[in-house]
Amino acid sequence: MHPNLTIFYADDDAEDLYFFSEVVNTLSGVSLHTVDHGDALIEALYNPPPTPNIIFLDLNMPGKNGFDVLRELRGGPNFNDIPVVVFSTSSDEKTVEKTLALGATFYLPKQENYESFRKSIQYTLSIDWKSFRTTRENFLYAAA
Repeated sequence: MHPNLTIFYADDDAEDLYFFSEVVNTLSGVSLHTVDHGDALIEALYNPPPTPNIIFLDLNMPGKNGFDVLRELRGGPNFNDIPVVVFSTSSDEKTVEKTLALGATFYLPKQENYESFRKSIQYTLSIDWKSFRTTRENFLYAAA
């Protein structure tokens, strides 16, 4: 289902990193690399291997936050082909619109309970990112 998928995930919340890792570890063929702040993500991207197939990005981090990272990733030619999934507790319309404008590929609000959390991550990883084209209509995850 996920042959040789490499995920980078930046989040300063240790609990979210743990639960995300728990979900991803149940999937075969997926390699997860986590960092706890935006600067570490940027450093990892500029120092491969590995190179991610997809980036999950929290917004509310100290130092270089998710908006700063997104601005940097989309501000140059190096990382435009890597899907960036904003994965945040903030899901107000202004925040969602800002991340869309900054070039995020998909917006995944963090779910309240573990089962919803798991389903949302699995759904996001099931998307065919090579053919996915971000539109205002498909940008925000809608829990099933």
